[in-house]
Amino acid sequence: MPVTVLAVQPQDVPSSLEVVAQTEGARETEVRARVGGILLRRLYQEGDRVKAGQPLFQIDRSVYDVALAEARARAEQTARDTERLKDLIATQAVSRKAYDDAVAAAAIAAAALRQAELNLSWTTVTAPVAGMTGRAVKSEGSLITTGDGSLLTSIYQVDPIWVLFSLSGSDIAALPGGRLSEASITGVELQLPDGRVYGERGRLNFLASTIDPALGTRQLRAEFANPRGELLPGQFVRVRLQTGLRTGVFLVPQVAVLQSQDGHMVMVVDAEGKAAPRPVQTGEWRGRDWVILGGLAAGDRVIVDNLLKLRPGMPVAPHPPEAQSPGAGAASATPSASGRG
Repeated sequence: MPVTVLAVQPQDVPSSLEVVAQTEGARETEVRARVGGILLRRLYQEGDRVKAGQPLFQIDRSVYDVALAEARARAEQTARDTERLKDLIATQAVSRKAYDDAVAAAAIAAAALRQAELNLSWTTVTAPVAGMTGRAVKSEGSLITTGDGSLLTSIYQVDPIWVLFSLSGSDIAALPGGRLSEASITGVELQLPDGRVYGERGRLNFLASTIDPALGTRQLRAEFANPRGELLPGQFVRVRLQTGLRTGVFLVPQVAVLQSQDGHMVMVVDAEGKAAPRPVQTGEWRGRDWVILGGLAAGDRVIVDNLLKLRPGMPVAPHPPEAQSPGAGAASATPSASGRG
């Protein structure tokens, strides 16, 4: 049986792990009304970016204008009363208690004036943080209350943006050393839904200290710069964790790795020129190759085509890949195992 063989040699390759992840805003802030009233206008376009302090909603301020005028008049009156009693207390024309009461009334009136000024300013609802706005919960003409009905919209900070994902026990066991720590993650990359690699590299900013007892996973979070708003909260992406360097491993084409009931194996050409199965320990996928962690030795000739026709002990006529004629390997097997792509 003519077969194409690949003489493998140990090499050092970067180690990586890919998992599905989901984006979320680095800060998700609820915008709520501090005073009640009729909502007159929405001052922003839903979904637009806004700056901190930018007006978003206008609540009817007429009632608060009146309240401010009353509070100002009361504060001015109590201040005048206090000033008059101050002159009289020097000549003991009034009691000390009357003067103290006047001073206290003036302080209360000043505090009420400050509260009236705040209430009036709160009729213009502004963005507490910069970010991307969500849809408006209330429309113009709605009655806004300060209780459960105070929510108006939400703002999502998307620069930077966070990416949440989890690693299972088998994922962690596949890492070099079989342990997960911030020091073991040397880099974080992001693959977009269309297959492109995101231009900004990320960093790990959260590593859970416990294992989720229901799922048996450990949660992680990465942070990516998002200056152009290319990433949106709630988007599904793939995270590639760079986990260091694997030394002395072998790269074998994925089509050469077969799945059996005992695990993964490859077919090699033995010293007698016959096909022989070889159990192997697999790592992650790297491009079109599979990283083989154990089971092979330097110089082993791994068969990469005609695998469906081979049987253990069958004599073969091996040739290197460059000697492969057009059409050869058309009957190559596709591995039944799925790796981390």
